[in-house]
Amino acid sequence: MTTNTQIKSLVKEKYGEIADKNSNKEPASCCGPSCNDNDVSIMSEDYSQLEGYAPEADLGLGCGVPTEFAKMKEGDTVLDLGSGAGNDCFVARAIVGEKGKVIGVDFTDQMIDKARLNAEKLNHNNVEFRFGDIEDLPVNDNSVDVTISNCVLNLVPDKVKTFSQIYRTLKPGGHFSISDIVFEGVLPDEIRNAAEAYVGCISGAVQKQEYLGYVKEAGFKNITVQKEKEIKVDETLLQKYLTQEQIDKVKQNPPRILSITVYGEK
Repeated sequence: MTTNTQIKSLVKEKYGEIADKNSNKEPASCCGPSCNDNDVSIMSEDYSQLEGYAPEADLGLGCGVPTEFAKMKEGDTVLDLGSGAGNDCFVARAIVGEKGKVIGVDFTDQMIDKARLNAEKLNHNNVEFRFGDIEDLPVNDNSVDVTISNCVLNLVPDKVKTFSQIYRTLKPGGHFSISDIVFEGVLPDEIRNAAEAYVGCISGAVQKQEYLGYVKEAGFKNITVQKEKEIKVDETLLQKYLTQEQIDKVKQNPPRILSITVYGEK
C-alpha cells in the first residue's frame, strides 16, 4: 500500500513535470490524458471569458470554476489551495480588486516559480504565492475571507486535516468554495490502490458522502453542493488496472465519478 509520503512525492513529481514542460500552448490536466496515459477524460472548464484570465497561467488542471460560486467581494482576502501557475488566483484578484489580497499555496517548486513569474508579468502586487503543504498551511489563524481550490484536495492523502486547516485559517463568518473529484458506488481496489492512478485524480477520490462528512466534521455549516457533473471513465483506465472479467463486473454496476463544487461557512 502506498504511504501518504509516497503519494505526496508522486504528486509533486508529476505536477513538477507539467510545470516544466507546459506553456500556455498545451493544456495538460492531471485529471486528463496528457498527465497519465488516458486515465480519465475531464474537460477543464473554459476560463477565457472571465475577467482577470491569463492564458499563460491556465494549465488546464482544473475540474470546475470555484471562483464562479465563491461569493468573493471587493477587499476580500482569498486563499487558493494548490494554486498551480496562478489561474484561479488571477481571476479572484479581478474580483477582490486592488484593496483585496490573494494568496496561493502550492508545494511544487516549479509551479510556485511559474506563478510568481506570471504575477510579475501581470504586475499584480497583491497576489502572493507561498510554498507549503495544504495539510499544514503557511497561513495565520482567522486571516482569510474566502478559500478556493480547483481539483486539488482529491490528491491530498489526509483530507480531514486539510479541512481542519481551511477552518483554522478562515475568519469567523468566512467561507470556502472548492471544486473536486468524488465518486458514488464501488471503485475497484485495483484502481484505488494504484499510486499512478492517484495522480489521475481517481484513486485519490473518496465517496461523495464521505467527502461532505469531512467538511461537516471540520465544523462548517450551511454546506451545499453548488455544482455537480458526471465524468465518464475512459475504457483504457479499466484496461490498465483490471482484467476483462473485472471490467465486465464493473460495467454491471459502474461507479459514478463526479466533479462537484462544494460550499461551506465557518
